Order: sequence, then structure tokens, then C-alpha cells
Amino acid sequence: MKLTAKGRYAVMAVADMAAQGTNVRSSLNDISKRQGISLSFLEQLFAKLRRAGVVESHRGASGGYVLAESAANLTLEKIIFAVDEDIKAHGCTPETKIACTGKTDRCLTHNLWGALEDHIEQFLASITVQDVVDGRFPVLEAAE
Repeated sequence: MKLTAKGRYAVMAVADMAAQGTNVRSSLNDISKRQGISLSFLEQLFAKLRRAGVVESHRGASGGYVLAESAANLTLEKIIFAVDEDIKAHGCTPETKIACTGKTDRCLTHNLWGALEDHIEQFLASITVQDVVDGRFPVLEAAE
């Protein structure tokens, strides 16, 4: 399973904005330079982030983008889903008539992949942009 550039870069850009300070307007050009993300790619991402209510845009000489809510309340899950990123570990989709095995039945590990998707979504829902800025992440206990 792989998180695509859309999801990774959206989180990077939003975290970059939060790191600049509360209510600081960030231009896409500045984010592009600081994070090494193409300006045209950022424009595509921010159109989706704006429509999803993650960021607000301001026009004019001192224009730019600000977070629509505090970094402490904005989860990574919201950002990733805003840019149409799917968390998918299954080899099949509910929309198709062909299941995991390529036939009509599910594979032996079907429920395992569903549980993994649920854990990933819960993980992303538990981490805020402020956590990313502060470097705070859940620590998994080592198996004994």
C-alpha cells in the first residue's frame, strides 16, 4: 500500500502553513520554495483543500492561504481525504462484482486488509497538524 504524492504533499504544505504561525497568510509560491513542491501541483491540491474547507484563500497584495481551523483541531485524515486520497489495502473494491480472488468469493485475508484500512484511518484521525509541527506522534509498544 502506498500513499501517493497528493496525500503526502498536501500534509507537507498544510504543516508548512501551520509552522509559519496562526493566521499567517502563505502564498503557494512560498510553500513551493520551502517544501520543494511544484507550484502547479500545489495549485491543484489547494483547489481541493479550499473546497473541502481545510484552507481559506484571500486575494490581494497581502493575499494567500490560511488554515480554516486551528492546527490543533485539523487532522491528517481530513487533509488526505480532501485531496481524494483513498486508504486502500484491499485488492478488491465493493463496486466490482469480481472479489479479491478474481472470482466471486473473497480471499482468506479480506478481513485482515479491511482491519488494516480501519487502523490507518484511525491513526490519521488521531494526529493533528499541530502534532506534526511539534513532532508528536503515537508510539507503538514494542512486542516482548
